[in-house]
Amino acid sequence: MPSADQVKALVRSHAEGDDAQFYAVALQVAARAARSGQTRFAKELRDLVDAAKAASEKAHGRQVRPVPVVQPRGDLAGLLGVSYPNQRLGDLVVDVKVRESLERVLQEQRQEHRLREFGYEPLHSLLLLGPPGTGKTLSAAVLAGELRLPLFLIRLEALITKFMGETAAKLRLIFDAADETRGVYLFDEVDALAGDRASPNDVGEIRRVLNSFLQFLEQDVSSSLVIAATNHPQLLDRAVFRRFGMVIHYPLPTTEIARDLIRSRLASVNSRGLNWKPLDEAARGLSHAEITMAAEQAAKQAILVKAPQVTTDALIAALEERRHNTDIG
Repeated sequence: MPSADQVKALVRSHAEGDDAQFYAVALQVAARAARSGQTRFAKELRDLVDAAKAASEKAHGRQVRPVPVVQPRGDLAGLLGVSYPNQRLGDLVVDVKVRESLERVLQEQRQEHRLREFGYEPLHSLLLLGPPGTGKTLSAAVLAGELRLPLFLIRLEALITKFMGETAAKLRLIFDAADETRGVYLFDEVDALAGDRASPNDVGEIRRVLNSFLQFLEQDVSSSLVIAATNHPQLLDRAVFRRFGMVIHYPLPTTEIARDLIRSRLASVNSRGLNWKPLDEAARGLSHAEITMAAEQAAKQAILVKAPQVTTDALIAALEERRHNTDIG
């Protein structure tokens, strides 16, 4: 159920005619319901919000779906992978500080015109830091899904060539595209592009590529959202941190987050009677993705053997298998 503050925010935004804020609060209610195990209600509420948004956009003559880059010029087609995510904030089980940061980004993006009336720009560049599997890439998809924007994944293997002058030119193509086509542009594993210029293994050409990247970031005035993510923040040049409007740190899941992840993935099967204490120990130190995969593995196993429910032992075995695989890797 919504909190008292959320109810007041719903009434206030409705009275002010602020549809964007009304939908944002409604999605927060859906996210709260999902975390408390009310997954069906959360999904129904998200569907209602999506339908209301679509009807409003259609009534005002606006396109419901964004237009993708069609026949990109030059090398752009090989530099960008395009998708249209449907993930929502309620699908993301992360630390409360991470969620609050993403909610702030969404609020500023949805009310960009109001901010610009007062001479301010909305947040449009994010740096996501944390161990593998903690939700960084999923967060980019969630932001794209919430804002109904395409997600453009920059293919670094095509961007970085042995001819560094070409790399800088390709970077310009990407930032030109961000200016022309609004979307969420994700530089995943950005440490390959933005490594420390003071590294003893660095070369002059790499420094020039990094300088170009920093310059493009600083000069970017597009309405797109530029996101960079890395599992190795210690490899980044210090100047990179100053060029992004927000830096979000993704920690490994706490005990409560791990439990939420397990509950979420087992929502469609019988998992009553789980013994949480040994499960907490088995999940400790694993990432969000590893816990999610373990829960799904235990659920599928129960379905295939027609077991009446997912057992604590089966879930612990799946978690320990994920830990073993991680240790080997």
